Amino acid sequence: MNLCDFAPEYIRSIQPYQPGKPISELAREMELDESCVIKLASNENPLGTSPLALDAMISALHDVALYPDGSGYELKAALSKRYAVTPEQIILGNGSNDILDLAARVFLKPGAAAVYSQHAFAVYPLVVQMIGANGISVPALDYGHDLPAMLDAITPETRIVFIASPNNPTGTLSNANDLLRFMERVSRDVLVVMDEAYNEYLPEANKPESIKWLKQFSNLLITRTFSKIYGLAGVRVGYGLTHPDVANLMNRVRQPFNVSSIGLVGALAALHDAEFVQKSYALNRAGMLQLTEGFRKLSIETIPSYGNFISFRVKGDATNTPKVYQSLLQQGIIVRPLGIYEMPHHLRVTVGLESENKRFLESLEYAMGELA
Repeated sequence: MNLCDFAPEYIRSIQPYQPGKPISELAREMELDESCVIKLASNENPLGTSPLALDAMISALHDVALYPDGSGYELKAALSKRYAVTPEQIILGNGSNDILDLAARVFLKPGAAAVYSQHAFAVYPLVVQMIGANGISVPALDYGHDLPAMLDAITPETRIVFIASPNNPTGTLSNANDLLRFMERVSRDVLVVMDEAYNEYLPEANKPESIKWLKQFSNLLITRTFSKIYGLAGVRVGYGLTHPDVANLMNRVRQPFNVSSIGLVGALAALHDAEFVQKSYALNRAGMLQLTEGFRKLSIETIPSYGNFISFRVKGDATNTPKVYQSLLQQGIIVRPLGIYEMPHHLRVTVGLESENKRFLESLEYAMGELA
């Protein structure tokens, strides 16, 4: 017997998460100059990092010989003040993915079940399978979450429901009143993980008052990240807001020092950089209009998005999608294929700078012309 044969079958059958192709990798493959490559695959902030965060992280480099504050005291205090929650309600993570993983470790086990939507974030089924629990994928409704159907899919074995709003990769948004009704109807012994990684890109009118719901629902966990609008994807900082009892259990399985000292000071500074957040929000709104108008002119079908990305359907059959994707790569444009999300006809593109969006649309038009 090979040593690896003794690993659980549910571990051996996991298909590893595939991140967006790095710029350096594409440059090597296509023999391109890295400066000519545009990465629009991973929903990163095209403006880069919050300047306040960058300065804070540079200053913190002098102390990297020391372990970080394992409790994240200062960042928790700032989040506590921002959202009117207690520090005991906050869990810090190595990106919000870490928070999803912690929730699965605490509340799932072999034989238990978790519910999520078709076309939802790939990490949900991944963390479920990692525990050996059963994943229940509910068919999507117009590429979004069918909340009534998800409620009906809950069984006595269900311990977690994952809801992403806005959802990645489709960009769909669940109505706030529908989310509240879902919380009112779901059993209190089922943890509802509300993934709000793209919350800061929502207009105020579209934002649910989910944090206020924490006082009413002890089974709600809200996850957010500093990777998107704050531009800190590379240092990996996320957080969860929930009931103190839930947070206490999650902190018991959290790795010591799971957020670096650089990440902690960067996130703290970024949280107070309102100017950068507003600038990023405005750029995203303008870029989304630019892309949707460009898709319209090319007669390409898109899924209306509330994030900082948009998914579009490649014309023709599914064999055209990899051809368009490959053509874009050859032109130095990295987007995201969505086959793993059961969307073989679609590609996803992140909103970039105006010049990047323009070059992408021109490259897409060329790629589509190659199919004609």
